Amino acid sequence: MEIQYYKNYSSNLGKDMECKVYGHAGRPMIYIPCQDGRFVDFEGFHMHETLSPWIESGKLFVISIDTIDLETWSNKAGDPYWRARRYEAWINYICYEVVPFAQNMAMQRNGWDKAPGVLTMGCSLGATHAANLFLRRPDLFDGCLALSGIYTAAYGFDGYMDEVVYQNSPVDYMAGMSPDHPYVNMYKSKKAVICCGQGPWEQPDTTKALKYQFERLGVDSVWVDVWGYDVQHDWCWWYKQAEYFMPYLLG
Repeated sequence: MEIQYYKNYSSNLGKDMECKVYGHAGRPMIYIPCQDGRFVDFEGFHMHETLSPWIESGKLFVISIDTIDLETWSNKAGDPYWRARRYEAWINYICYEVVPFAQNMAMQRNGWDKAPGVLTMGCSLGATHAANLFLRRPDLFDGCLALSGIYTAAYGFDGYMDEVVYQNSPVDYMAGMSPDHPYVNMYKSKKAVICCGQGPWEQPDTTKALKYQFERLGVDSVWVDVWGYDVQHDWCWWYKQAEYFMPYLLG
């Protein structure tokens, strides 16, 4: 498997950001680590091995990036107004720096003339971020694979709410979306997966809430799946889910 390391200054975050790219061709996917995680976790927790059939066959390449959770969602002692805006800066870093990087790489590696949409993937809080990116910017993102996330910003911001927190709280903004919103037809034209178990350490309530919202909006291309009470919040299940859902996502 081809693996490359990059380190670039982010104008949105005002600091250097690191990432690794796994694979040589195919559709681009941004992998977001679990809470407080680093870009090396995709490899460190062996998810690259799980996705190797698609990576090594040239169907997919993965850009594993850094979170800034320690400054934002995890920094409960910090000022929530500042934390929300720092998180928004990270969203902008992905949308306006990582996405063009991924698109240019995809065009060069595949010989494509048109910039492709980008997939997102994450587990636990990484799933929260991955789904939020797709739902907020379906013009940039082609889909997501979100496993065991919590889709309300209350997880990171408790009772604090302002316009920036709201726009990063999928359960809230999806509930406020009307069926004639232009994003609805964009969702319908793409494929995404949101999955959660019901076993130890899993919190499926917000996954079920999103399922209701997609049904209300008539979006059946977003596959929201709730697995059984034996399915716990752990890597062994995320490997199985990734293997199970990847053919749908790339099909």
